Amino acid sequence: MHLRRLRDLTEFEVADGSPDVRGWAVRGGDGHKFGDVYELIVEEEALKVRYLDIELDSSLNVNRHERHILVPVGVAALDEEGDNVFVPSLNKESVLDYPPFEEIQITREYEEAMLRSLQLPLPEARPANFYDQDSYNEQRFYQNRRPEANEGLRRRSS
Repeated sequence: MHLRRLRDLTEFEVADGSPDVRGWAVRGGDGHKFGDVYELIVEEEALKVRYLDIELDSSLNVNRHERHILVPVGVAALDEEGDNVFVPSLNKESVLDYPPFEEIQITREYEEAMLRSLQLPLPEARPANFYDQDSYNEQRFYQNRRPEANEGLRRRSS
């Protein structure tokens, strides 16, 4: 599997200068909170965050088996000052129609369903280049909170 949870990659951690957004509130385009960042989903080979695993707020009354969604990192943005993640293309209502994430395996069909839910174009490139689009650009996500030269992840020091 090419995508893994950061917590499962024990030899890697969030790099200095990059905020660890796990536990941060996730707010939609309407400014209302609809969940919290539960985990970072990383493309292991590239060492880049590709998805935010978001646990939906219990107030949304979502079945506990459907409380997690994945959002491509490039469609979210960090608050410049507070510990909030913004996903302008979602809100408390639209997130209820978003495809739920079950921690089995992230298939290309699921990834395409997410992009369609966000009304984003499907990549025309070969599968190896699937993440070479703005929707998966982690620099867009971190731009307000870290210098451009920094990496998002690094190998843990012994």
